Amino acid sequence: MRVTETDLPGVLIIEPSVHGDHRGFFLESWHRDRYAEHGIDLPFVQDNHSKSGKGILRGLHAQLGANAQGKLIRVVSGAVYDAAVDIRVGSPTFGRYAATELTAENHIQLWVPPGFAHGFCVLSEAAEVEYKCTEFYDPTAELSIKWDDPAIGIPWPITDPVLSDKDRGALPLADTQDRLPLFDG
Repeated sequence: MRVTETDLPGVLIIEPSVHGDHRGFFLESWHRDRYAEHGIDLPFVQDNHSKSGKGILRGLHAQLGANAQGKLIRVVSGAVYDAAVDIRVGSPTFGRYAATELTAENHIQLWVPPGFAHGFCVLSEAAEVEYKCTEFYDPTAELSIKWDDPAIGIPWPITDPVLSDKDRGALPLADTQDRLPLFDG
């Protein structure tokens, strides 16, 4: 397994060891001890699986307070452009993003720790995304940030995405400051 740090401390790009031959491939998508060596040492309590069509963008989403979620994200079918944003007030990287392409073929995973927002857009005809979460989903703890907030400046590879009503009504990061987590240094 190869782990690459991004410009956001704690956000990691993980390339599992893939063992393949004429029959297909095998990889460990999660191994507690190996991931703990890289700082991913929180219990996972919920697994999610979504399927979306080309041009759909989901995010930017975060869970706040006691329900702040860490997410280990991977694509099992198709391709997405995946982004994490530091929303911890007082962090030296507040409002900055890290992004990468996740595909079923490259097997790359993205670790998004608690205190970060997450979103992705679908690049292929369809994509299935699985992610492990460190806290249970709680709609009262959810925060949505505007996907194209110019203050963040994510270079999404699509210009007119299909959005949910929730994402269409999301606020810019600056308008959510009173709800954001504090950086604990």
